[in-house]
Amino acid sequence: MSETKIVEVLVSGGQATAGPPLGPTLGPLGLNVLSVVNKINELTKSYAGMKVPVKVEVNLNNKQFEVSVGIPTTSALIVRQLGITKGSGMPNVEKVGDLSMEQVVMIITQKQGTLLAKNSKGAVKEVLGSCASMGVTVDGKEPTTVQQEIDNGIYDEFLKD
Repeated sequence: MSETKIVEVLVSGGQATAGPPLGPTLGPLGLNVLSVVNKINELTKSYAGMKVPVKVEVNLNNKQFEVSVGIPTTSALIVRQLGITKGSGMPNVEKVGDLSMEQVVMIITQKQGTLLAKNSKGAVKEVLGSCASMGVTVDGKEPTTVQQEIDNGIYDEFLKD
């Protein structure tokens, strides 16, 4: 029976290093840390500039490993869509960007299966909640206004379930 250990970390896409948190966690398991880091970087390079959850499953008997990459956070996807470095420190006062509804729908497509919503309207509302806390408007409007418009059916052409 093989014994496995699972290591879960958050790394910058394509920029994992043998330093913390990976090196100190994987080194004692007898792995070649550099080969793990190289595999992680290869799998996460398309998420450059974003924090990505990564899971490394290690077979402790034969020192084989498997790397799986999760989906970046909603806020990381918003930041990427806008081409900014971070959200606003004062979201009610300072706005850092404006997403189109098409971009919001693209984000929910990328997050498919990880959002808690039962339908696309609910999923968009989840993303709008992140927008509100980051100081991001949608179609030039406050996210709360857009949420009300969704309830009123204004965006139904985008949100077919």
